[in-house]
Amino acid sequence: MFESWRGVVGDIKPTHRPGSLEEFIKLLPEGIGVVPLTVGISSGTEKEFHDVLEDYKQKAAQLAGLGVNLIHIGGAPPMMVHGFAGEDRIVKDIEAKHGVPVSTSGKSQAEAMRALGVKNFAGVTYFKDNMNQIFTRYFTEAGFEVKGMEGIDVPFKDVGRLSRENYAHTKKAFLKHPDAQAIYMLGSGWRLLKIVRLLEQDLQVPVIYALSCKLWDVQKKFRVREAIKGYGRLLEELP
Repeated sequence: MFESWRGVVGDIKPTHRPGSLEEFIKLLPEGIGVVPLTVGISSGTEKEFHDVLEDYKQKAAQLAGLGVNLIHIGGAPPMMVHGFAGEDRIVKDIEAKHGVPVSTSGKSQAEAMRALGVKNFAGVTYFKDNMNQIFTRYFTEAGFEVKGMEGIDVPFKDVGRLSRENYAHTKKAFLKHPDAQAIYMLGSGWRLLKIVRLLEQDLQVPVIYALSCKLWDVQKKFRVREAIKGYGRLLEELP
């Protein structure tokens, strides 16, 4: 059905926000196609993240029916609210039902950290404390030491408008834990491509963020290896 000669990824986006999909397609190696679907998360509450699971499963079934080679479940919170083990059960159930490999934001981020040799990190998000505790538990369950998980005070709908604040918030959070091996920036809502190189240069640790992990994971799953310069160590080294 598709003419993308290196593979087609079915991308389930959590929100209707522009930005992340465009960046993903722009940075993908030539020959990899994308079929995007959107769940439409809008409030960013814990209840909403639990409630959208069936919608994600329906979108996965739709993508499998279209013949994609990989399904990526975007948005870390909707899977992380189920815990690391709970997410794994959900993924295996979808894979068994449809016969298509499934990746998630959280799983790709954990695998990227392991590939970089990261065992602990300082995390930043645009969520409040109750959600940050859920994210911390997820990564602790995955085997990482979470030095901190600090949210920036911004309405969920306005996250995409942040720019310089991302750098300042992240640097401040990291400097509270200067022995951390990496910086982790949760969420695909904020725009990060302009600051990742600066953060890595200034703080001398890798920055783990949704878009880079997704690009790295898709390349790995499709046995493609094309380094992408300027957006962080993960994409430049492709460990």
